[in-house]
Amino acid sequence: MRSARVLIIGATGRMGRALVRAARERAAVRISAAVSRSGSEYLGQDAGAVAGIEALGVPIVEDLSGALAECDVAVDFSQPAAAAANLAACVAAGKALLIGTTGLPAELSPELDRAARHIALLQAANTSLGVTLLLELVRRCAEALPLKFDAEIIEAHHRHKKDAPSGTALALGQAIAHGRGQNLEEVAALDRTAGGARTEGEIGFAVVRGGDLVGEHTVLFAGPGEQVILGHRATDRGIFASGALEAAAWLAARPPGRYSMRDIIL
Repeated sequence: MRSARVLIIGATGRMGRALVRAARERAAVRISAAVSRSGSEYLGQDAGAVAGIEALGVPIVEDLSGALAECDVAVDFSQPAAAAANLAACVAAGKALLIGTTGLPAELSPELDRAARHIALLQAANTSLGVTLLLELVRRCAEALPLKFDAEIIEAHHRHKKDAPSGTALALGQAIAHGRGQNLEEVAALDRTAGGARTEGEIGFAVVRGGDLVGEHTVLFAGPGEQVILGHRATDRGIFASGALEAAAWLAARPPGRYSMRDIIL
């Protein structure tokens, strides 16, 4: 079977470089194009060399439309501000798209739904297979446990991460809310500095930023006299790259529609 040709959008960032390195070990994918922002110091350089591996013969360019002609599926780990333009370019080119960028603006949601009528689209706050399973376990726990079990999400990331809570933490909150039949926006407690006791059914978030932590997420269901604790700890950023490439290879062969990481492993 032919390897899926993958375009990396944001090829010079942390995840972009990790994707290039991880692709060496996966026969199902081949990096065929790489894009970085206008003005990047890496434009024209080989994507493999920038990622710290052997040259791939794939220069880093800024022309997304031209690069899309060389791929079967695009993987976007760039910036939230660029997400709408990247989405529109993929729709115009008729190319499948996996969006791993977090902190996307809320107004992009209807655009994602419209785009999925024309291309295979997968948007994931976290492409780890372990986190995908955690989301399902959290949803099932929330569905089974009564509201007297208070739900708290604690997440920790490196000091450079900008969005808080993380996209994964918010996805975990959505999983709890879905299991309970709630609307997350109505029950999320993102800031406790105002004080006051928590209310029943609230979903709390706590954020830690420091050092070079890759990513840790813990979900605590605290009930009277007992606790249920579910969690995931990433020690190597490569797991996100591996999961994203597996998802990209899967997505490249799918018809138009809105997909999730859950579709891949469950």
